[in-house]
Amino acid sequence: MKLKSVKRDVLPNSVTTILRQAILKGDLKPNERLVQADIAEQLGVSRMPVREALKTLELEGLVSLEPHKGAIVNSLTLEDIDEIYELRTLLEPLTLKKSIPNLTVEAITSLEELHDEMLGTMDIESYVKLNNKFHNLSLSGSNSKRLHGLMARVSHGIAKDTPYVIPDQIEKSNIEHAGILNAIKAGDVEAACLEYAHHIKRTHEDLIPLLNLDEQ
Repeated sequence: MKLKSVKRDVLPNSVTTILRQAILKGDLKPNERLVQADIAEQLGVSRMPVREALKTLELEGLVSLEPHKGAIVNSLTLEDIDEIYELRTLLEPLTLKKSIPNLTVEAITSLEELHDEMLGTMDIESYVKLNNKFHNLSLSGSNSKRLHGLMARVSHGIAKDTPYVIPDQIEKSNIEHAGILNAIKAGDVEAACLEYAHHIKRTHEDLIPLLNLDEQ
C-alpha cells in the first residue's frame, strides 16, 4: 500500500479523498486490511483524521469496520458503479425538479457566484468544495427528506472526487453547470433536469475507463 503524503494538519475529509481514490483506482484491493497506524505514517498525519475517514468510508460502503480486525476494503464492481450512476440519474434530476420552484432569488444569485468562482479556479481541491456547494444549493429547494436521504446513500461519495480522477472534468463540468444554471434562471424546469441528467451521465461515461474495477 502506497499513499500520497499530506500535511500533518490535514482535515479528515482530505484523508477520506485520498483513501477513496485509492480504492476506486484499485491501489487498495478488495479485502485488503487498512491499518490506521500504517496509513497515518504514510500520510504523515495523526491517527484521528484516519479514524474519521474510515468511518466516512464505511458509511459510503467502501470499507467495512470489523471488530479486532480494523477496516477491510469492500469489493466494488463495474456493476456497482453503473447502478450508482443509474440511480443518481433518476434521483437527482427529480430532486432538482422539486427544488427549482422553491429556490429564492438569493439562492440563484449564490449559484451564479459559485459558478463564477468555479470558472476562476483550476485548483482541484477548491473546485471540489465549490462544486459540492453548487450541487447542494441547486437541490436545496426540495423539502423531501426521503430523496435527500436516498441520494446520500447511493452516491458512495464517488461524485465528490471525479475532478481528481477525470483529467478534464473541471472544464466539462463548467460548461454543463452553465447549462443547468441558465435553465434554472429561465424557470425551465424540464430543461434544467435534462441538463442535470446529462451532466451525471457524461461523468459516468468518462469515469468508467479510468477505474480499475472487476466486472460481474
